[in-house]
Amino acid sequence: MSKLWGGRFTKGTNKLVEEYTASIGFDKALAEEDVQGSLAHVTMLGKCGILPQEDVETIKQGLQKVLEKVRAGEVEFSVSDEDIHMNIEKHLIQEIGPVGGKLHTGRSRNDQVATDMHLYLRNRVVELTDLLHGLQEALITQAKDNVETILPGYTHLQRAQPILFAHHLLAYVSMFRRDAERLTDSYKRINVLPLGAGALAGTTFPIDRHFVAEQLGFDGVYENSLDAVSDRDFIVEFLANASLIMTHLSRLSEELVLWSSTEFSFVELDDAFCTGSSIMPQKKNPDVPELVRGKTGRVYGNLIGLLTVLKSLPLAYNKDMQEDKEGMFDTVATLTGALQLFAPMIATMKVNKGRMREAVNTDFSNATDIADFLVGKGLPFRQAHEVIGKTVLYCINEGKFLLDLTLDEFKQFSPLFDENIYAVLQPEAVVNARNVYGGTATVQVQAAIGRAEDSLLEAKKWVTELAAKL
Repeated sequence: MSKLWGGRFTKGTNKLVEEYTASIGFDKALAEEDVQGSLAHVTMLGKCGILPQEDVETIKQGLQKVLEKVRAGEVEFSVSDEDIHMNIEKHLIQEIGPVGGKLHTGRSRNDQVATDMHLYLRNRVVELTDLLHGLQEALITQAKDNVETILPGYTHLQRAQPILFAHHLLAYVSMFRRDAERLTDSYKRINVLPLGAGALAGTTFPIDRHFVAEQLGFDGVYENSLDAVSDRDFIVEFLANASLIMTHLSRLSEELVLWSSTEFSFVELDDAFCTGSSIMPQKKNPDVPELVRGKTGRVYGNLIGLLTVLKSLPLAYNKDMQEDKEGMFDTVATLTGALQLFAPMIATMKVNKGRMREAVNTDFSNATDIADFLVGKGLPFRQAHEVIGKTVLYCINEGKFLLDLTLDEFKQFSPLFDENIYAVLQPEAVVNARNVYGGTATVQVQAAIGRAEDSLLEAKKWVTELAAKL
């Protein structure tokens, strides 16, 4: 069969050119969206009197049959037909005859492919937001189970101050909440219809773009036809949002890898999310967080790749823009897989509360509280800081920790010390002294858990409402 656009050409396309320029190998993932958009388009053509209603019904029935075959895996996609649009149209014509060729009236592949990607990405954004909510839920559940679990907080990967493990987990809840909010906000820029822009200048047919938008559940249409076919901002924004999500997943992955090591032994990941060694039978490797950490780079690469494609393109459509899809599909698959694994991995993670407490008891992370104690006695903070620095150095040289010192030993560094210092230095006291909004005190963390649950419940309503519409 000759090319659907081949009338102007006197030669067939070089086989290598066909293979190099074809996108069907990856854009076949848009088959359902392509048919969905075509059904709305042809319905509009009938409404506006551009096509006879009889032809419209024939085309719609044909599209439904093609879609059924696609879902059943009975459609063989061909490189010679270049892309998903030409493949679907060819199978439609085979199904219903020449009348199938009328489907393309009033549109171009340029606005058609843009529509497909808007349809595809808005569904994925809703799904990914739902997965983020699931991960937040798993983290909140672990936080609720560890409101009294104390571990060292770190800066520079050096023990800094004791904190509640729940407080640490809630930091990631906050990160993923922002991620979900960014996805939610991006939806309004994804949910805009480009169809009707034609190749770049609109169409001479009296189409009704707003009717098509309503049929497909779009909130509006692109106001400028050039912008409609050349805009890929919505994909760039998605890739940027996905990169941030992967950044947060990678940070948590790094901590899981560290925490599950023998040196830390703070947590143990469930066997279902680990693998073993082919030669060392004792090994239990945290492969899932390691691979998520590793796959972060490919998501970053997809973002940079598309930005590079777009950076010098004149308006409107250029073949370069075919490179917008593979990175988007890959990012969706990578991020979906990571989120699907992370929620149950966090939910089944065992927390070694005793080991965390042991770590807090054998460090100097309570040193700042001694300085605060002396400040409360009237000593300027900078002087108190120096006093405690010397006290810690003394402990190191003597092989002791702060709670091991006698009152006389404390007093050799400052006469302001009294027996109350021992209560101040207890891990629970250190934690609960941070009783400010956003702090690690138990009462503040419990309140934060409540706020996180309320926020998550409200956010889930958005997913539920949209999922019902799509």
